[in-house]
Amino acid sequence: MKLEDLPTPCLVLDRGILESNLRRMRDTVRRHGVALRPHLKTAKSAEVARFAVAGEAGGITVSTLAEAEYFADHGFRDVLVANALTPQKLGRIASLIDAGVAITLVTDNVSMARAIDAHSAGFSVLIEIDCGDNRAGVEANGPELLEIASALGNKLTGVMTHAGHSYGCRSVDCIRGVAEDERLSVVTAASRLLDAAYTCDVVSVGSTPTMTHAQNLEGVTEARPGVYMFQDLFQAGIGSCDKNDIAVTVLASVIGRNTHANRILLDAGAIALSKDRSTQGTKHDAGFGELRDIDNADAFGNCCIERVYQEHGAVACTPAAIAQLDIGDRVRVLPNHACLTASTHDRYYVVDGGRDVIDIWERVNGW
Repeated sequence: MKLEDLPTPCLVLDRGILESNLRRMRDTVRRHGVALRPHLKTAKSAEVARFAVAGEAGGITVSTLAEAEYFADHGFRDVLVANALTPQKLGRIASLIDAGVAITLVTDNVSMARAIDAHSAGFSVLIEIDCGDNRAGVEANGPELLEIASALGNKLTGVMTHAGHSYGCRSVDCIRGVAEDERLSVVTAASRLLDAAYTCDVVSVGSTPTMTHAQNLEGVTEARPGVYMFQDLFQAGIGSCDKNDIAVTVLASVIGRNTHANRILLDAGAIALSKDRSTQGTKHDAGFGELRDIDNADAFGNCCIERVYQEHGAVACTPAAIAQLDIGDRVRVLPNHACLTASTHDRYYVVDGGRDVIDIWERVNGW
């Protein structure tokens, strides 16, 4: 089977680029003497996960219960659910412990900590620390840290944080500063817990930008980057990677040509590509994605998806680029945000630098 034979739109994953990205992050984290616990919220694929944990301890990170169940069913036995749960969901996740899976939860709330402690399942729990993103977590120096620790009792394992605000950086120096804030927040929290005679074996950080550029991870025990596996145009825009490091693309077909408006239409619209416009805030606005040829080569110059409808993508091109394309021709679209683009597809068509489809890998969606 070749790319020309596939139904469009569909998701194409280049295994060679994937393995290169995995190797680069693995080597980066190892240089700091930190364990890698890859976040699978982007890939949502057991096959990708097996590549990602090769040579590592084997622990993974997920965001949803559906992901936790899926990876448990595929043999993964050490799962961190890095998204706060509600008491009503504890029974569902506890069933995985009964099946022999080590489950670690996160919380930043005293009442939830009490609910976890009261549950009969043998959960391990990390207290989430806010390192500046202001999305979730308690302050490293705030009173809630020790209150939650007390409520968790012997289920407390350590602390974690996520430097989501690194995505707001536009320079490597900025990312390095955020990475140090990220490290200091959890190291400070861990020190307070240990001084108060609480357990703190795990000190966990994560984000692709900060793990790519961190200069110091002293005191950290594990890293949880995720999108580094696939990369995307936004990560390229903030300096986490190069465009040629983007492993996942959307294969689409040309369904319309408008030579007067210098525009072509694709059968990949908002559902296949997402409506993410994150690159709008970088030096290169890629619209809703950037056009490549079927071989993933930059053959058309600066051709970006200008508008998306539910099932249509309108591409602004030069006349020379339009002259190269006809109805039915296949193209590939580099995504702005690989996590969201992949989220509406149920499988990857795997290639290795060419047009031959060497495998098909399913992925999990839902919650």
